[in-house]
Parts: sequence; structure tokens; C-alpha cells
Amino acid sequence: MSVLEIRDLHVSIDTDQGTKEILRGVDLTIRSGETHAIMGPNGSGKSTLAYTIAGHPRYTVDSGSITLDGEDVLEMSVDERARAGLFLAMQYPVEIPGVTVTNFLRTAKTAVDGEAPAIRSWIKDVNASMAKLRMDKSFAERNVNEGFSGGEKKRHEILQLELLKPHFAVLDETDSGLDVDALKIVSEGVNRAKENTDLGVLLITHYTRILRYIKPDHVHVFVAGKVAEEGGPELADRLEDEGYDRYLSAATDA
Repeated sequence: MSVLEIRDLHVSIDTDQGTKEILRGVDLTIRSGETHAIMGPNGSGKSTLAYTIAGHPRYTVDSGSITLDGEDVLEMSVDERARAGLFLAMQYPVEIPGVTVTNFLRTAKTAVDGEAPAIRSWIKDVNASMAKLRMDKSFAERNVNEGFSGGEKKRHEILQLELLKPHFAVLDETDSGLDVDALKIVSEGVNRAKENTDLGVLLITHYTRILRYIKPDHVHVFVAGKVAEEGGPELADRLEDEGYDRYLSAATDA
């Protein structure tokens, strides 16, 4: 069993107005096979946590730690984190002109595994995953995310997840911009990956609709850069009814 541990994490960014602290002491433990949902209002630090785990250079870790099976993640480069088993599905996947989906996927798989996959079995795996995600085979020859709709970009993210087989996936608002059908297809892809590899999932979302398809074991409410409350799936249901007002009021008072 793998364990991703975050302890007393403080993170800031540099802005035109000076240094701004975003995360103010985050504690979180995710184990293989667990799904953790992080919910909270805009500006609460959810995406900052995602990009800090992945190693985005914009974010400065002022104190605290992130470890994967006891290894210091903060000492790893971005590619080393990927090879160690960390995966980030971005809220706004970027376009990569001139690089086809086929070449991108095989290059990524080779980098993560340390050796190129056998062509015949790789093509079979790619085609099977694309079919399950209802992606037309023509997508394989298109440039990465170039001209893709929002739903197509998110399906491509989950295609990567299924093929690269990480230990932990951070899904940053994967439900953003998806219609009902696309949401269900993407969620099924996440669930397949979890069933096949005992994946640990950190799911960042504003809304509970994706949690109808991806069932969380734990729910964490993020407000003002820290965890304001934790609970089980019932906490998400309560947030759907009550919203975040009482947390925001408490944060303002503090």
C-alpha cells in the first residue's frame, strides 16, 4: 500500500502586490485505493494544493512536507514526481501544437516506465481505452488538445490516467465544463483506473454532481488555505444543501 502524506503545508506565491500566502497549514493523508474529495469556495487554495503536489514552479513551499511512501516529494523534479507515481489532471489542459496524441502518450509512457512499451500491445491498450472513453480513433493523430472541446480535453486527461497507471491521481476540477454524458464517461474512466490499479484519488471540485459517480471515502472542506472540516460522503451532501457561507463567516471572524 502506498501513502501520500501532506504535513503542515504552507505555500505562497509572488504577486504584483507582494508575496501572498495561500496554504496555511494543510494536513492530509491519502492511501492506495482511497478517494478524497476536496471541496470549497473559489480562492480557498484547492488548485494551489494540486499544483504544489505536482511541482509547479510558481508556488513556493514555505514550510511543511509532502512525502510519498516516506520519500520527500518536494526534493523531486516534476518528471521525478511523475515517475514516482504522481499524476495531475489539470483544470485547463494545455494545447501542444505539433505533437500528436499518439506520440505524446507513448513518450509519456516511456518516460514514466523507463522503457518504451511494445508497439503491438501498446496500440491495443490505447485503442481499448479510447473506445471506453468514446473517443474516435482519429483523435490519436490530432495534436494534443488542439481544437479539442472541453469534454474532449478532459477525456484525454483520463486516457492518460488509464494508460500511465500512476499510484496517485490529483484531479483538479475534472468536472468543469462537462455535460451530463461526458461527466459520466469521464467518471467511469476514473473508476476503472482505480479498480485496475488500486489508485489513490484526490478529487478537487466545487460541486457534488461528480460525487454521484465517483464515490468519496473522505470529504475535506477547504476554506482560506486550510481544512475547515472533514467527514465522510454525508458531508458533501450537507454542503450541497447549505453551501459554504458558514465556513466563510467563521474564516472572516477569525
